[in-house]
Amino acid sequence: MTSIRQAACIGGGVIGGAWAARFLLGGIDVSIYDPHPEAKRIVGEVLANAERAYAMLTMAPLPPKGRLTFCASVEEAVGGADWIQESVPERADLKRNVLTEIDRYADPTALIGSSTSGIMPTELQRDMKYPERMFVAHPYNPVYLLPLAELVGGERTSPETLELAKARLAPIGMKGVILKKEIEAFVGDRLLEAIWREGLWLIHDDICDTETLDDVIRYSFGMRWAQMGLFETYRIAGGEAGMRHFLAQFGPCLSWPWTKLTDVVDLDDALVDKIAAQSDAQSGARGIRELERIRDENLVGIMQALKAGDGGKGWGSGKVLADFEKHLWSNGGARAGGRGGESGGEAGDAPDFSRPLRLVDTRVSAAWVDYNGHMTEHRYLQVFGDTSDALLRLIGVDFAYVEKGQSYYTVETHIRHLGEAKLGQALYATLQVLSIDEKRIQYFTTIHDAETGNVLATAEQLMLHVDSKAGKSSAAPADILARLTPIAQAHAMLPVPEGVGRSVGQKR
Repeated sequence: MTSIRQAACIGGGVIGGAWAARFLLGGIDVSIYDPHPEAKRIVGEVLANAERAYAMLTMAPLPPKGRLTFCASVEEAVGGADWIQESVPERADLKRNVLTEIDRYADPTALIGSSTSGIMPTELQRDMKYPERMFVAHPYNPVYLLPLAELVGGERTSPETLELAKARLAPIGMKGVILKKEIEAFVGDRLLEAIWREGLWLIHDDICDTETLDDVIRYSFGMRWAQMGLFETYRIAGGEAGMRHFLAQFGPCLSWPWTKLTDVVDLDDALVDKIAAQSDAQSGARGIRELERIRDENLVGIMQALKAGDGGKGWGSGKVLADFEKHLWSNGGARAGGRGGESGGEAGDAPDFSRPLRLVDTRVSAAWVDYNGHMTEHRYLQVFGDTSDALLRLIGVDFAYVEKGQSYYTVETHIRHLGEAKLGQALYATLQVLSIDEKRIQYFTTIHDAETGNVLATAEQLMLHVDSKAGKSSAAPADILARLTPIAQAHAMLPVPEGVGRSVGQKR
């Protein structure tokens, strides 16, 4: 089986709680064991932030949220789980003891991953009865948004375990990368440690303060790394001659005395006080949960932008998001909408054709607003487009249908802006079919304020069925029309929406 049925999280702190959120929002039941007295509160706050982020991240229909259970022991938590994630504090003896206890009580076929950021898996699996199923699954915070997990096997980990772990992560929107050999701190943290070491020296020597150092990263190479990494970025720097030219040109720099990577800075009280004071001046006005929400909004915006890369196929983490959404649509696309089900019902309810279909529920994210704090014009069009796509999925025009070479294309759109959608505002969109024939669907979409029901914008649109391989219009197949016709017949009995047939500039 390549999907996770039930997960257990041993340790529910920042990382363990975020793993739990990733599983839960993927529709997986999660059992948690964490003796910390505030574990329920911490996990609850992390889950709330994750749900907020997912509402901005994707319009794809998430599965029903998994059930969260807090357990009184490791034995209780791991019972029945086929993926167990250990995320206890970073002490080798503690982790080894916990993993050995997990191994004792877990199903022998369950996968056991450790969130360790640097301890070798061979050391951790030393006392296990079934060490072949234990591995490092090192994520990056926030686990519910950042898709990467470094998968590292120990001396007794089977290759099949790592491949199975990689396959099981994909349906919950994660990309597992398998390291060829185990090494302390793996790949990501080794790179981060090098930058962190050099950064500490730059602060120690008063070259810059913490805010300036962060600005250098986030306004320059950090943006390049977010979408292309290190080596591909430097390949471009080599110009037409590529990586070979780059290495020849900049390779000699490695022998210059630029860095102090082999010299450890003394984190004495004075340096700790300096860094802490600068960090407080930089970010101290905001609480940790506010900073997490800002971080999540920024990550969502970056991932959404990268999803449009490579001609719409997605690039980097945006490609992982696009693949995740395709998986979600394939499993939940029979439902008309991505949030809240059809016509205002619960997800999975039968569509109610006796009124306009409620097909999309969403929220205005930070990536959607302009300098006035209002939703930008093209985001209105995006919501209208998402609503059109939801109608098409309802009548059977899904990914598989499009891949076979047929689809509906929007050929006319008339939008009216009647109100203002602002940052954080919850919205929903309804659609009423006006007329159909074998090739065309004419329909009217309305975006509402979810709290008041007030109309914020409308769009009258026309879609044309096409044979995309032939590049021309074509009649829709009988099975598509059979699903569409009952909607059109029911909606023909409804009042014609105000605004149908208006022209641009027409007086009210």
